[in-house]
Amino acid sequence: METSSRPAETQGADVDRMRAGLDVVREQKSVIARAQAALIRQEAELAAIALDEMERMTSRASRDREMPMRSLSAEVAFATHVHDLTAQKELNDAYAFVTRFSATLTALEEARISKRHADVILEVGASIDNADVRAAWEHTVLDRAARETPGRTRAFARQLAEAVNPVGMSERFAEACETRGVSIVDLDDGMALLQVRLPAALAYGIRDRIRQQARIIRDAANAERARRAAEKSVTTPADAESARDAATAVDAADFTLDDLTPPPAGEAAEPTPAEVIDDTRTLVQIGADLVSDMLLTGTPAIDPVTDRSSGGLGAIRAHVQVVVPVLTLAGKTHTGASLHGQIPIDPETARRLAGDAPGWDRVMCDPITGTVLEVDRYTPRADQQRFLRARDQHCRGFGCRQPAHRCQIDHNHEHHEGGPTAIGNLAHLCTRHHTLKTETAWAVRQLGDGSLEFTSPLGNVYTDEPPPRVMFIPDGDPPPF
Repeated sequence: METSSRPAETQGADVDRMRAGLDVVREQKSVIARAQAALIRQEAELAAIALDEMERMTSRASRDREMPMRSLSAEVAFATHVHDLTAQKELNDAYAFVTRFSATLTALEEARISKRHADVILEVGASIDNADVRAAWEHTVLDRAARETPGRTRAFARQLAEAVNPVGMSERFAEACETRGVSIVDLDDGMALLQVRLPAALAYGIRDRIRQQARIIRDAANAERARRAAEKSVTTPADAESARDAATAVDAADFTLDDLTPPPAGEAAEPTPAEVIDDTRTLVQIGADLVSDMLLTGTPAIDPVTDRSSGGLGAIRAHVQVVVPVLTLAGKTHTGASLHGQIPIDPETARRLAGDAPGWDRVMCDPITGTVLEVDRYTPRADQQRFLRARDQHCRGFGCRQPAHRCQIDHNHEHHEGGPTAIGNLAHLCTRHHTLKTETAWAVRQLGDGSLEFTSPLGNVYTDEPPPRVMFIPDGDPPPF
């Protein structure tokens, strides 16, 4: 029987179903594109209202002038369940589409491009300040976007922007350097992504140096592994000597005259071999470990505070806030802990950090609801602060996750208006949200269970509950999942 390696042909009925399904997918994507364009226009109208308010303000202070947009962003954030910074970016982007990239918005309404294509054009074209040049660039890129993927559109748009941008690369690079910084993205399973925004030359140079260092560590481990394997395979003293010579040949360049000098009288001719660690890490893993080791323990080459700070910058050590269940701390369970009340970490890391900590806060929680009942410290003001850190864990405003130790403690009912300095009137707000609450018509009231009731300038009421805690009653049985 004749066989063929070609895949089986699709049956006629399946072909018809696929064609029909493909038509539906195309139509639905067109519907989505038109809806996204309509949403952008509506968000742009809202942004225009806030901008008009800003123009009518008599204050020239930048913080005062941005409050209308902040307040509107908070309103949209609560109504749509996003962070207010996310809402503000969407409002700003929408206004930019309408005022600076109208052709792109029209193409999205006509479903000639997707929202991802539109975002690429907005992002890349934002650096072109000249309106006429930007319009010509936009139309050229739109022609390419209508028949290419967003990724290829981005590459083409960048190349074209570089060629036509009237602002020189040196000036744009100097401006871009002002955006350098460090950020963290939380991942699953106790991991996080550390991101550093740097000039490209520095970034690639750092990666190259890390790779070189990682290769040296890996090669050293491989050489030691080969040496031990060779010594194990010998049968006579002569074979051992020969194997030792062969295994150490890679290290010959590191020999000095001291290696040929006989040991002083009374000392052993052969030193006791040091314990060998079998390094099985990959090159990428070694590189990650090198970065964390250098950043946590290294001393900066440029240290302007060596004469004014004890030990200088190299003496500064990292500080983290860890919440550890007592049974995990005692090693009775393997339940994970949490870092800054946000991201889970593994039990072993939590126990090691707790063992090195100069002091602990013991937080007593209700065994059913997990509500914080007591924090046992003696100084009254310190007790209040520790209680609030344990309860809030992070900023309580608009989906914000800024860790509590980087926030301010706000009097929900203002102190100068008679609000007491009491647990029931205090909550953590980051600088952004504390300022918004103080400088605009937003109002905050705390409920009996620690929930915060936010009332917006439009009269809408939104509630933020304290971060939940999952609690299990010890009964000897495994968790119910």
